[in-house]
Amino acid sequence: MKVVIAGGGAVGRHLAIDLADRGHQVTLIDQNAAAIEKIGAHGQEVTLVHGDACEPWVLEAAQAAQADVAVAVTGDDEDNLVISLLAKQEFGVPRVLARVNHPKNEWMFQEQWGVDAPISPPHIITSLVEEAVTVGEAVRILPLAGGAMSVVELKLPRDSRQAGKSLSQLTLPPDAAILALVREDHVVIPQPETVLVGGDEIVALVSPAAEGALQDAVLGAN
Repeated sequence: MKVVIAGGGAVGRHLAIDLADRGHQVTLIDQNAAAIEKIGAHGQEVTLVHGDACEPWVLEAAQAAQADVAVAVTGDDEDNLVISLLAKQEFGVPRVLARVNHPKNEWMFQEQWGVDAPISPPHIITSLVEEAVTVGEAVRILPLAGGAMSVVELKLPRDSRQAGKSLSQLTLPPDAAILALVREDHVVIPQPETVLVGGDEIVALVSPAAEGALQDAVLGAN
């Protein structure tokens, strides 16, 4: 896979190194030559481009038109939006990811700006904290399709009245599907006859409008 990364800060450099170590073809762009040179010994594995990724000629030099994925992880939200829009509309990159530095700007990181998936570290951390402490509520883990769908997790209380029911007995909303169950650190592939057990962690795909109905169906309406 060919990946173009805009932003040679700590996040961009570590992402470039990690992807290169996994065998992907990686190009890293930054207008600060000293920043991208910090990639050190991995420079032989990562193609380095010195320039402002908001400029089309720089993305062209990075061969963005041949990229499978573009990732904008600069420290400036405005730059990340411009880079995303150029990558998607001018260079036709199939998948564009963009870092959200300030959560108040996350509403702008949508498909109309070329962003297929926003990356908001504060919201990710919040989700992980909620995942660790929340029982009996749906926790949104990952937005998909520009927010039209989300991967959510629901943890069944140990004394849940739903325990002992099979998945076929649950009345799920149309825009929801159970993807997996995590039980005692093991993944259970859901089947209609799979029986729920107290303490199960249920991973589901759902639209925002159907989250409440999914929670009622899986956890039991109050």
